[in-house]
Amino acid sequence: MDKTIREDLYRYGGLKGARGFWKGMMIPGFRYMFFFRTGLKYSKNPLVSFFCRLMIRHYSYKYGFQIYIPTEIGKGFYIGHHGTIVINPKVKIGNYCNIAHNVTIGETFRGELKGTPKIGDKVWMGTGSVIVGGINIGSNVLIAPNSFVNFDVPDNSLVIGNPAKIIPKENPTEGYINDFY
Repeated sequence: MDKTIREDLYRYGGLKGARGFWKGMMIPGFRYMFFFRTGLKYSKNPLVSFFCRLMIRHYSYKYGFQIYIPTEIGKGFYIGHHGTIVINPKVKIGNYCNIAHNVTIGETFRGELKGTPKIGDKVWMGTGSVIVGGINIGSNVLIAPNSFVNFDVPDNSLVIGNPAKIIPKENPTEGYINDFY
């Protein structure tokens, strides 16, 4: 099993090995990411790539996830609940990030913030949060539920509200992001 897939699997309650893999395949977030990672890894193999893209499309409709193969997502990605999740394919997400349902990470086509977000390591994105524009989200950041973020966020921050405000905080994701490989 690929190292990145192993680290994704471990984020779902410390699952590992063949038995853990089969348990993980019963979890919508892991199942989706398994086909996402496999499709990305074997993109040059037309048969495997076609099958993975077919499964991704099926699970996109079933679970409401819209995460496309070109999206750069680091190891240990955790999808907390199934429900609408929309991530633009140009977005870059770091390692050990959590994402909840009803989250949108998108592109802005005009203005100063034209582009897509770059998200650091250990970022927790709460239910209903919206992250848009050519912005940088630092590492170890907690984005509270229903926050609208269209500005740069430094490392070690808590982002809360709509309009959002930044609260510097040491270890804001402690207790929110667990189970590292």
